[in-house]
Amino acid sequence: MATPPTEAITQTMQSPVPSAPPTNGATAPLTGSTNGTQAPTVVPQAEPSQGSRPMMALPFFNLMREFWDYYIDATQRTVMFYDVLRQRGNQFFEHVAADQPPVLVFEYEKIMDGKDLKYPCNYFMLRIIPAEGQEIDPTKRPYVIIDPRAGHGPGIGGFKESSQIGIALGNGHPVYFVGFRPFPEPGQKLEYVTFAEAEFLREVKRRHPDAPKPVVIGNCQAGWAVAMLASLEPDLMGPIIMNGAPLSYWGGKEGKDPMRYLGGLNGGSWAASYASDLGDGIFDGANLVANFENLNPTNTLWSKQYNVYANIDTEPARYLEFEKWWQGFFFMTRDEMEFIVNNLFVSNKLEAAQLQFENGRTVSLRDITAPIVIFASHGDNITPPQQALNWLLDVYKSDQDILDDRQVIVYTVHKNIGHLGIFVSGKVAQREYASMFSTLDFIEALPPGLYEMIIEDKAPDAPPDEVTNLRYDIRFEERSLDDIRKMDDTREDEELFPAVSTISKLNKLNYKLFFSPFVRLMTTPQMAALRREMHPNRLQHYIFSDKNPFMWPVALWAEMARESRRPVDKANPYWQMQEVYSDQIKTILDAYTAVRDTSMEVMFKSIYGPTGLGGILPEPFTTRKVEHDPEVQARIDAENARLVAMTETGGFVEGFARIFMLLSRADRDVEPQAFIRLREVTQNHPRLSEVSYAELRQRNFEQFYILHLNYDPAVRALTKLLPTEQDRRDALELAKQIVLLGEPNADEQKVLDMLHHVLELN
Repeated sequence: MATPPTEAITQTMQSPVPSAPPTNGATAPLTGSTNGTQAPTVVPQAEPSQGSRPMMALPFFNLMREFWDYYIDATQRTVMFYDVLRQRGNQFFEHVAADQPPVLVFEYEKIMDGKDLKYPCNYFMLRIIPAEGQEIDPTKRPYVIIDPRAGHGPGIGGFKESSQIGIALGNGHPVYFVGFRPFPEPGQKLEYVTFAEAEFLREVKRRHPDAPKPVVIGNCQAGWAVAMLASLEPDLMGPIIMNGAPLSYWGGKEGKDPMRYLGGLNGGSWAASYASDLGDGIFDGANLVANFENLNPTNTLWSKQYNVYANIDTEPARYLEFEKWWQGFFFMTRDEMEFIVNNLFVSNKLEAAQLQFENGRTVSLRDITAPIVIFASHGDNITPPQQALNWLLDVYKSDQDILDDRQVIVYTVHKNIGHLGIFVSGKVAQREYASMFSTLDFIEALPPGLYEMIIEDKAPDAPPDEVTNLRYDIRFEERSLDDIRKMDDTREDEELFPAVSTISKLNKLNYKLFFSPFVRLMTTPQMAALRREMHPNRLQHYIFSDKNPFMWPVALWAEMARESRRPVDKANPYWQMQEVYSDQIKTILDAYTAVRDTSMEVMFKSIYGPTGLGGILPEPFTTRKVEHDPEVQARIDAENARLVAMTETGGFVEGFARIFMLLSRADRDVEPQAFIRLREVTQNHPRLSEVSYAELRQRNFEQFYILHLNYDPAVRALTKLLPTEQDRRDALELAKQIVLLGEPNADEQKVLDMLHHVLELN
């Protein structure tokens, strides 16, 4: 067999190279060694003979040597890179052959299957089995993690040890994972999935009767599914966490978030119906993955692959691990895809409380009663912060609405992590998720309102936080809806999207009447299956896998390259030239992307703006503000009246709780440590031992609303709740002991001065 190219090159480089004398006039001897053990060889200076050719200059010799070093390294990296692509292709087909199970690194067992329910669907629930020696407390709050079904398969919430599942298990919580099979059940609808998820939560509650209500985590597209479920079944869950979840589909900054324009430029939802018809009633998730990849051509066409090629000795394992999830394509029924595109992405009905199921139930986000935690990132161009948060501006007309609903909403926004990094980054898991999970009990104890969760790194030598055991300072700063508005440049650009909704309805009607019957007639199951296999995202795996007979030598050559591996030094000028070329390619692709995105925005505004279709089409929504039903509003008004009537009712516990709420919210900055100390005091202080911590939390809640609804009379009534000087001193000192970590700041001192005056204390 002929010597492989990489081996021949290696043998050539390992052969002795004859030394040449210097020709630059230097008198110092040239020394060298073949193996590091022989004595230096002194090469005498030779007198050039008359008429002889000039000797090779030493700098040129070094340049040639560095070229051969780089050439060997580049050849080896090329062969090894193609072998990684071959492994990726084999991995893809092996995963498909195994029916594409969740790509979790944790052991699990299936405990419920949606296909066995009244309304069958392809969803199922797994119980995550803890590792050997890992103790789980069944009375602790369970975690239910739901992964997105947006083209990819399940597993992003736990395909690393350092992940959402890993953090929850590490804290001793029971963990359940909701996944799905590649193909939906026949006739499956989106509301069947909602029904199944509700049954899953009921099963979790049956398994943990002594635990608090489960935390439900919705990643990306699963976030809006969790929000819908929480509005329809508010009694089933505790806090809900929505990570990178779009709920306000028209939101985004001008010049930055082009993905929201795709529906309008495609003419609306008819394209999804057409793709489903071509799939014989099945929508191929590979189309959604292709859309995600087209959003960032630089990463898709170059950076991701180049990173593996340039770091071939360290990157393949991480790359293959991620690609197993990224290249797993799942499917939806025509009904599911049309429901999502029509009602959510094009018409934006979820935030407007206009989304209705076939059974007549309307989804209103104002019906959510569980605390809401929202995680977004400024670096996310798929679900920018505006899409994750702007729905609050439409669901709640004012900050008063949030208080009227007794709702707790917490958000945190990362500075720069990308969309996928929100779910797969180990640093995010150890920082943001660990911080969220460790403070959920505190979040439930927060007074109603809108808060931003601030996470700041401690000094390297600082001890871990006494509450969370993390090396971060965590606090919750009170915010208003105006703070959400300031994250957006303007919402005027959203006024163009109602015209998209109208055009979408017209195009969909035309397609259904005149084109869809012919497409369905000409599409057979065999043609649909062939079309799926020929999709570029699948076809690449046929090319780069063992299914391609021309790839068989690659594995052999790659193994030989690994055995004789000679990585080049990064200071090599040819390596540096490679990096320069790579940066130039990135610059070109970035420039193309910028021009494309700008063109999309200009086209969209031209078509749907006031000088286009937007100027002649009617506004489809009379309002985007979500109002309560009269019965719900009547209950709110009655509860407020009851609390106002309690302004002068109570004793020491009520008086202390009122002072505690005044002092803890003095600077609009609430810290978890205060509520942890409150729990400890409840157990040990003689004046509070008569009430449990849960009862004291309820008193705090009531006193917060009494202060909110009737502030001045409530403050003056403190002397009636605390009639003696000793009662007043005890209540004030106890509140200071719990709330103040050191010297009071200016806002806290102002409240203390006011309390001393009202309580008539010197």
